Amino acid sequence: MTINDFITIIPISVLVIGAGILLLVEAFVPSKKDLVAGLAALIFFGLFVYSFFPSPNLVGYGGMVVQDPFSRFLNSLLLLTGFLGSIVAFGYNKRAGMNRGEYYILMMFSVAGMMLMTQATDLIITFLALELLSIPLYVLAGFKREDLASEEAGLKYFLLGAYASGFVVFGIALVFGATGSTGFAAIGTSLMTGEAKISLLLAGGGLILAGFGFKVASVPFHMWTPDVYQGAPTSVTNFMAAGAKVAGFAALFRIFSTIYPSMATDFMPILAGLSALTMIVGNVIAVSQTNIKRMLAYSSIAQAGYIMMAFVPFADPEIQKIAISAGLFYLVAYTLTSFGSWGIVMLLEKADGSGLEIEDYAGLGKKKPILAAAMTIFMLSLTGLPPTLGLIGKIYLFRAVVEGNLIWLAVLGVLTSLISAFYYLRVIIVMYMKEGTPELNKDAWLQWTVILCAAAVVLFSLFPQVLFDQATQAIITMFVN
Repeated sequence: MTINDFITIIPISVLVIGAGILLLVEAFVPSKKDLVAGLAALIFFGLFVYSFFPSPNLVGYGGMVVQDPFSRFLNSLLLLTGFLGSIVAFGYNKRAGMNRGEYYILMMFSVAGMMLMTQATDLIITFLALELLSIPLYVLAGFKREDLASEEAGLKYFLLGAYASGFVVFGIALVFGATGSTGFAAIGTSLMTGEAKISLLLAGGGLILAGFGFKVASVPFHMWTPDVYQGAPTSVTNFMAAGAKVAGFAALFRIFSTIYPSMATDFMPILAGLSALTMIVGNVIAVSQTNIKRMLAYSSIAQAGYIMMAFVPFADPEIQKIAISAGLFYLVAYTLTSFGSWGIVMLLEKADGSGLEIEDYAGLGKKKPILAAAMTIFMLSLTGLPPTLGLIGKIYLFRAVVEGNLIWLAVLGVLTSLISAFYYLRVIIVMYMKEGTPELNKDAWLQWTVILCAAAVVLFSLFPQVLFDQATQAIITMFVN
């Protein structure tokens, strides 16, 4: 082992070691539960700031892990997810009666797995990262032990997640059988030289796609999402909706841009079909939902369909660069919007689990105009309307698929966005045009997080090129290598 091996995974190591220390704090200082939450948030924030410091591109552990612009871009987003997830959970967990320090420790382990996913350049490490991020999420989904809905969510997520992991393992085995390697670079080389067994490699890629399709909640691997999002504590759903999706797409971006670019004609119809199906199913079923958590769950499925557009036109390397850059850009937009919208849900949800119907938002525009304006921004962003980051993200994605000669997919994206306007704008109508007396929880941390997320969604939409340039720089080394 060399010093580069350790430097490559410094943020991950800090998270894991920090989580281990906080376990001891939780065990020996049980009366200081708030201390664990505060230290976890501080570690996330410190690492988030560290991620912006210049650092060299490094290859560690025999080429199994890398530190490059792609991983640094997504790791900063994941650390922001962990930081926001910890501060919004603080007040909610107290109200829900689950103020236990291990909540934040599990979150730290999960983020460590997500970050390892972005840095993995070997299928074995990718699978290790998948399990490291997933197992804590299974526990967090069922964290509210006295709530049967939470227990059901945890069990469903665990059983279906384990089944999806089996697909990934089987896919890795087939890829290894086809190429004799699990390293991304070696697999790509084997494919280009004609040494790989194409049928096995295609089958393995399909199984890996199915496994990660579960993680990002794409159709037809989405069936767990509404029940788990609804049953899990909302603080967990908030963290899971953003973090797991970013990590899952990070793995798919790296795997399919490194291993399978020369097989684009084989995978393009499949990926285009999955993207289209996910957009249609997610948006159409969301229309009939009256529970805000289930509505946002189907919204999350639909958003995965839009992000999957970034995979489709990768036959041309230049178009692939634009597409993946657009995908990274949209992940940032979705993360900020998702955290903000779920934060509003947490503010209105009562300790007994009520306050989760869309009708419960009636009168919010009069009683809390700032929070209602923030929710309006989030709904407009998810729809893809100005002045929000979601609009810019969809424009970039649609441009990529149009340049990839998949105009029908871009048209479908626009049509499904029009469908989504029905249920997103319905929330706005209820807030401003129906009488009601919504009761909000007093949670200053959560309210400020919501307001800052709303401000970021608008401000970044005014200067999108700065963020898009960063996303473009993040994927350059993936194609140089």
